[in-house]
Amino acid sequence: MATETTAQPGAETPAEKRRAEAAAELATKTMYEVLGSEAGIKAIVDAFYDVMDRDQEFAPIRDMHKADLGPMRVSLFEFLSGWLGGPPLFIERNGSPCLTGAHAPYNVDEQARDLWVSCMNRALGEAEVEEKFRDLLTPAFERMADMVRNDG
Repeated sequence: MATETTAQPGAETPAEKRRAEAAAELATKTMYEVLGSEAGIKAIVDAFYDVMDRDQEFAPIRDMHKADLGPMRVSLFEFLSGWLGGPPLFIERNGSPCLTGAHAPYNVDEQARDLWVSCMNRALGEAEVEEKFRDLLTPAFERMADMVRNDG
């Protein structure tokens, strides 16, 4: 007996259901708010740099940073705060961000891009971001990482 692997007409797939749930929440709140506002974004940023610092597979992107990750934690938190609909802290302190310019000194190739996205995805999991929001954030982070590639 063959197993049916396609959804029944009119039935939602799990991914579609997650997207609908996320859309319903985002109709009344910003992504910043649903992620836990300041504390939630800080948890994501801390998890991101902890993963990068801890897991050897991320050494190629860790090596692009100074030994002290403290200033980068602040910078990424401030950037994500505004990018996700919260206070525009990065812009208030630094003006409009130029991601390509900030990353120009580094060789951001396909491998670096993929490592950054993988590290961020792992951080989202460690920060216990709900899957329905990870589903939305991952493609946005992939586009962001593509923007800073400078390998031709």
